[in-house]
Amino acid sequence: MAEAETSNAVLSAPGMIDVATHEFTTPVREVLKPEQMPAWESSQAYRDLVGFIIAMNEAVKNKSLNDECHISQLTTNLLDMLNTISSWIDEIPPVDQPQRFGNKAFKDVYSRLQEKGESIVKAALDEQYQRAAPEIYMYLVESIGNSTRIDYGSGHELSFIAFLCCLFKIGAYTQEDSVAAVNKVFQRYIEVMRKMQQTYNMEPAGSHGVWSLDDYQFVPFLWGSSQLLDHKRIHPKSFPKPEVYEYFAKDYMFLGCVKFINQVKTGPFAEHSNQLWNISGVPHWHKVNSGLVKMYKAEVLAKFPVVQHFLFGSILSIKPA
Repeated sequence: MAEAETSNAVLSAPGMIDVATHEFTTPVREVLKPEQMPAWESSQAYRDLVGFIIAMNEAVKNKSLNDECHISQLTTNLLDMLNTISSWIDEIPPVDQPQRFGNKAFKDVYSRLQEKGESIVKAALDEQYQRAAPEIYMYLVESIGNSTRIDYGSGHELSFIAFLCCLFKIGAYTQEDSVAAVNKVFQRYIEVMRKMQQTYNMEPAGSHGVWSLDDYQFVPFLWGSSQLLDHKRIHPKSFPKPEVYEYFAKDYMFLGCVKFINQVKTGPFAEHSNQLWNISGVPHWHKVNSGLVKMYKAEVLAKFPVVQHFLFGSILSIKPA
């Protein structure tokens, strides 16, 4: 019951922001040492993000990536924005360098997004919401990786989720946009990030190796398991099979992730992706999904190395909930 209430909080009127009168700020890091984690866990930002993740999880239940859904002008504009970022990867090829990982050309992509981020977010938004762009765009910049370490991990993914959450909080996105926010916009973001990771050989940030779901992502598995909740043919035991993930990769986020892992890793699936292999032994997607929500809270949202980089502003606030 508590989760259902939380999931509606971010999409309901009390949490909404009146863009015309609201005082926006520049988001900054607030959790600078482990002792400050309780402030994060009791913050408005934490409540809103958990609520948002659960609300989107509910929205895409039993819906494939290709199912028809409401496509607003904002969704179209955000897809164009992500395609623009993808085109920058084509324009900025990797440079020759001695080290294999962390190609320095990524810094140029990051710098370009820092420079143009506010304007491309503003261009995506309807005029009445553009006052929020100077705060919101910083979550987009943080979502593509770290320019110093040239790495990418679940904290960067969390920044993109924060970006989407902000769009709902200011009212630019409404409840009818929920499916498209996940199945169109977030899915495209994941595709562009895979291209970024491969092009610039980005290091996984804080990887747990075979004990993590994936070197880079987490939420596509969570929301992706919701897409499969009551699927008649695809059961958890099926997803490691090549004939299943190859055939359904374009329809289901979870299977797209499994296909990508098998493209970039060699050897037996049970060895290079042990945690996922264990999930294939769970009898039902409902149990997988609820387990992944708990795991995300414990392995991502409760980890200081992730949260120390998160930006807090006026939309996603460190203030107590």
